Amino acid sequence: MGRPGLNRRQLLTAAGGLAVAGSFGFAALGTGADALASTARTRVRYWNLFSGGDGYNMIAMLDAFRQAHPDIEVKDSTLQWGNPFYTKLAMAAAGNHAPDLGVMHIGRVAGFAPGRLLDAWDVGLLAEYGLREQDYNPGLWQRGIADGKLYGLPLDVHVQLCFYRKDVLKKAGLLGADDRIVPVTSADDWFGVLKEARKATRKGLQTIGLWINDQNFQWWFFVAFYTQLGGTWFDDARTEVTFDTDRAGQVLEFLRRHVTDGYADPAMGSVGAEQFINGAPFAWEGNWSVPVYSAAKLDYGAIPLPPVFGKPATHAESHSFVLPHQSERGGATDEAAHRLAAYVVTHARQWAAGGHVPAYTPTLSTPAYKKLYPQNEYVSAMDHQANEPKVWFAGSTGILAQRVGPIVVSSTMGSARPDAAARRMKSELATLLAMKNPMDGRTAAQGGTAA
Repeated sequence: MGRPGLNRRQLLTAAGGLAVAGSFGFAALGTGADALASTARTRVRYWNLFSGGDGYNMIAMLDAFRQAHPDIEVKDSTLQWGNPFYTKLAMAAAGNHAPDLGVMHIGRVAGFAPGRLLDAWDVGLLAEYGLREQDYNPGLWQRGIADGKLYGLPLDVHVQLCFYRKDVLKKAGLLGADDRIVPVTSADDWFGVLKEARKATRKGLQTIGLWINDQNFQWWFFVAFYTQLGGTWFDDARTEVTFDTDRAGQVLEFLRRHVTDGYADPAMGSVGAEQFINGAPFAWEGNWSVPVYSAAKLDYGAIPLPPVFGKPATHAESHSFVLPHQSERGGATDEAAHRLAAYVVTHARQWAAGGHVPAYTPTLSTPAYKKLYPQNEYVSAMDHQANEPKVWFAGSTGILAQRVGPIVVSSTMGSARPDAAARRMKSELATLLAMKNPMDGRTAAQGGTAA
């Protein structure tokens, strides 16, 4: 996801230069100040929230753009990940001091007052720069639409995955002839797999890491399995809660069973990645863990969260480019912002190295992408996205996760019964539906979030 940390030059040093970029067709193009060409005629100010591995990959793509477009100067700034980033971006847009280009989780677009704090993309101009709607998964493109206009331009899809250790599963007889995990199509299948995997697991290791104590991860897992069951959240008018407590209870019971049956240890709820590296057979994590596990040289694979309720669906968010509101947006700078965003989206092979699924679908069929492993094993997640509802209080680190995530945790941990937790979730959803968006003073029913 890109947590705050190193600055640009530190990231390049820590990553050992641009060796990885070169392997994906990017050259070593310099850093910060020396990349700002003195001959540049147009300057684009770009704010993002990428650091760590994501920050390094973004830097490589920006440097490639600078070399290809020496007449455009890109001044990129990395801000603190999460709500601090969104607060500063909102204040800048409201005060007419916004950057020319920004990044936002697409689930947050509806809450950012499209048309007030965000400007719409010129899809015709994007097409001139080689980026068209038909280059996207239709559902993903629609997530960036509000009031019939495009406000969020997707860069990727980042999803929750089921990571598995091939060495452990081979001992347990759980690898198929294709060297991948045996098919799982029901909850019984899944717990049968866990039972066999535990027999081949070293003592002192849990069978699966689930981030039991983390409200965000537990919420993301809930969204995935609730979507598999066909669950809904609100009616189309956003005036009534349609949340199904029976289906929710099924999901909560399923998550809780990992603890009650002894496959996940609450005492190790936040060390799933370490356990996986040390030999635990499974970990449910975001795709941003791919570089971590690959760097550890594990013999592993990764698939979307198993379709235990029949319908494939795994939680998905998307980093998207946005145009923070400017009262005088337009001209050469705005055109350069469009060109930069289109370039990064259409040259996202480097971004795929970080585990993300590129939103630009032509990338997925290239030989370079098809060779990426385990990325090519979970690319189907693009077509089976489980998304949060399209309302102002949803999206990564949003109010919805803050309010409902802890309820899911209480059920998984055992401090609340699943049926009671499901009822509390529905009550909280009703409260949120009646709340007004502090960005524009409108409820979800009054807001401009319709596709």
